[in-house]
Amino acid sequence: MNWEAVNAISQLVSSVAVVLSVLYLGIQVHRSTRVAKLATQDAAATALRDVTKPFMENAELERIWRVGLEDLNALSSEDRARFFHAIYQFLKAFETIHVHYVYGLMDRQLWEGWRGLLQHYVAAPGVAHYWNLRPEVFSERFRKFVNALEPPTEQRTVGSLFGQEKRKIDS
Repeated sequence: MNWEAVNAISQLVSSVAVVLSVLYLGIQVHRSTRVAKLATQDAAATALRDVTKPFMENAELERIWRVGLEDLNALSSEDRARFFHAIYQFLKAFETIHVHYVYGLMDRQLWEGWRGLLQHYVAAPGVAHYWNLRPEVFSERFRKFVNALEPPTEQRTVGSLFGQEKRKIDS
């Protein structure tokens, strides 16, 4: 065997090794991207849970949230301030979820659920009032998205569902 044949064989082996390395790298990147998407989706759910969990654990905060969604005038000025802080955190969590979706880190089916939930809450009178007062604290992209949401045919938030459930129980 001459040196040219040895050289040709070594180049062929080297080329095959490079192709296999690139394929392996591609598989690893794909797996890594999947893990990143799952982590992002979990972080989104956790962020929103962190905002809403205190409402479940604290009756006074739950009352402020529930009443504020439907009738801000029924709250004291201190309670309205607490409601506004909660709405800011709630909408910021949704803004982050929206960014994750825009950049392809959120599964479309999960996003549709989040979008549907947001659609109901931004239609609530208390949230709509806050949104009209403070849109500048959110990104332009998120503002455009929220402003383009169609109001639901029947608004369903914890504030409005509570009243519906109470009417069903009283009937």
